[in-house]
Amino acid sequence: MKKLKSTLPNMILSLGIITIVSALILAWVYTITEDPIAKVAEEKQIEAIKSVLPSFTNNPLNDVAHVIPDGETRSLDVFPAYDGDTFVGAAVSSYSMDGFAGEINVIFGFDANGTISGYSVIQQAETPGLGTKMEEWFRSDVADRSVIGLNMATGNKLTVKKDGGTVDGITAATISSRAFLGSLNRAFEAYMTYKSEHLNN
Repeated sequence: MKKLKSTLPNMILSLGIITIVSALILAWVYTITEDPIAKVAEEKQIEAIKSVLPSFTNNPLNDVAHVIPDGETRSLDVFPAYDGDTFVGAAVSSYSMDGFAGEINVIFGFDANGTISGYSVIQQAETPGLGTKMEEWFRSDVADRSVIGLNMATGNKLTVKKDGGTVDGITAATISSRAFLGSLNRAFEAYMTYKSEHLNN
């Protein structure tokens, strides 16, 4: 018992030293990896923006605006694109909480006139072979699937034909289709809000 009491302070001291050293190592690793990780994330975001917009010369990440669409409480990131001094469109990072498996995140591109110039699905956990088809389905030239090239400036929200709309939803994945189009409508609202606040003054 006495031996245990005499070794207990040493054990506590050793554990304390190990804890401190471990924390320092973790802090050091975080410090040296923080910038490279952030740079990779930024490059991926730029590539996603490039894939949905006409060509531009500015860095949209530097000009990002946080916009809350009408009737919403959550802001969306709007990345404006310019060719020199000319506004050519914007990419909008949008979302829907109504996917079959929860939240989906999609970045949409709109040209200066409000025409959908592209999209890229950033995150989704929909059913494989069904909802996951959204990445390609809504750019397909088959029937009325594609949203690319549609102009939403008329104020009409895009909905699936099953709900009386004009867009062919993914077969057997109506919930995922509604979520995708919901995120698109939300993105366009943010885009129009951005234009009214930043370009039409």
